[in-house]
Amino acid sequence: MAASPEGVREIWPREITSETDTREQLRLEAAHRRRRGYDDLFIVDLDAHHFETESWNDLVEFIEDPILRHTALSYKRRPDSRLPPVLLHTNGGQFSQSAAGRIPHSSLSPGEAVDDPTVHRDVVPLRRSMDAMGIARMVIFPNALLQLGTHPDPNVEVNLAFAYMRLLTERILPGDPRLKTMAFLPFCDPTACERMVQTYADHPDVIGFMITSVRKHPVHHNAYMRLYGMLQEIGKPLAFHAGIDTQSGMMLQLDRFVSMHAVSFALSNMIHMTNWVMHGMGERFPRLNLVWIEAGLAYLPFLMQRLDNEYLMRQSEAPLLKRLPSSYIRDMYHCAQPMERTNMKLLEATFEAIDGENKVLFSSDWPHWDFDAPSVIMDLPFLSEQGKRNILGETARRLFRL
Repeated sequence: MAASPEGVREIWPREITSETDTREQLRLEAAHRRRRGYDDLFIVDLDAHHFETESWNDLVEFIEDPILRHTALSYKRRPDSRLPPVLLHTNGGQFSQSAAGRIPHSSLSPGEAVDDPTVHRDVVPLRRSMDAMGIARMVIFPNALLQLGTHPDPNVEVNLAFAYMRLLTERILPGDPRLKTMAFLPFCDPTACERMVQTYADHPDVIGFMITSVRKHPVHHNAYMRLYGMLQEIGKPLAFHAGIDTQSGMMLQLDRFVSMHAVSFALSNMIHMTNWVMHGMGERFPRLNLVWIEAGLAYLPFLMQRLDNEYLMRQSEAPLLKRLPSSYIRDMYHCAQPMERTNMKLLEATFEAIDGENKVLFSSDWPHWDFDAPSVIMDLPFLSEQGKRNILGETARRLFRL
């Protein structure tokens, strides 16, 4: 097709590869938004990703521990390097999300220009995606750092968490007032988590706090009670961001990326949600709002019904509960992505079970290969118009006081 005045051509989805300009990937969504006439909607994207490894040389300068900082600076990443940056602990196994280059899975294609020297380089692709999708606020999370919960050295997780937050709040978020984040909690160290909350409790661009779900630290341990009390007192939500885990237990039997992706993201959140509910955390911290990110929605009716069934047979094992487990899950907030849409009747029943028009939050997961644009919500036939507005942004506006 002929090039547009902006130099970006419209393409068919089948043409998209990892070399495709991100503006081309989103061009059809931008056209759809204009055609449907929902430019006036307040849209909040509760889960987009900043590829921190592309700015690794900037990040390591903020590492507090002088020995770790020296180590990282000694191995500064070359611009052309495809090796993972030093200190990271990434999953092995079936992790080929790009499918041999056929599927894009990064913030910028190799040839995409960054043309605004007044802001940090990483702001430019985020701004382009917000403009294309009509996003009023975009909450960004790291990418590779989401695996820090499995790092064998707790000191590395703590230092990289604080370094990343300084990179975000000092160089990335100031580049566009629409950008927000939920601060990374180094959950391996409860005291460090409390320091993170104290540091960013009043920061205007930090709208909540986030735990990466791929880890082996039980959320109901007594060491975290002070942390939850602090979060409840400041009134900012706590999120659990799901992830992929190729290194533990039965997951080692999954030998395809598609299998791992289908199971691991849901399972990592299910474990923490189960412990939170059955140990009565909803009764101990009733004013602490929880948000569950990037696990989809299909697992929720299963878990609600399963826990209710078990609880009614063994209530003595969950003595703090005053309601059915499903009732506590219904109180929580759930990000929609990746929205499972192969069976609309099941999806509609899921929305009914979790009070979806009031408790589901739009999230794109941009720029990952399975991202959902706002049109995914707009096209759901069983939602009311107000329900669509709530999911796309109005619920988030109230929850995060935007």
